[in-house]
Amino acid sequence: MIETIRKLGLFGIGAWALTEEKINDIAKELIDKGEINKEEGKKFVRELIDEQKKQKEEIENRISEKVKETFGKAKDETKEEIERLEKKIDKLEEAIDKKLSE
Repeated sequence: MIETIRKLGLFGIGAWALTEEKINDIAKELIDKGEINKEEGKKFVRELIDEQKKQKEEIENRISEKVKETFGKAKDETKEEIERLEKKIDKLEEAIDKKLSE
């Protein structure tokens, strides 16, 4: 039973990383040990696959948001850098014009 609880604890933190085959293997092992019956095993597999999909979507959404955030910051930083360089160019043009007019 302790092994089952350990495995179930692992599902909570990483169902997204399991394959459907591995989920079925664990359910079969639980059924073979008599810890759950066949119907509970089917329900267990369905619930874990649903949880797996949910976790994958959450991870994909987090990654997508971070990528968008990172590109947004880079875009802002690039815009600021361009503005800084434009000001520097303006100053250099003024200095060149001043030298040429002397």
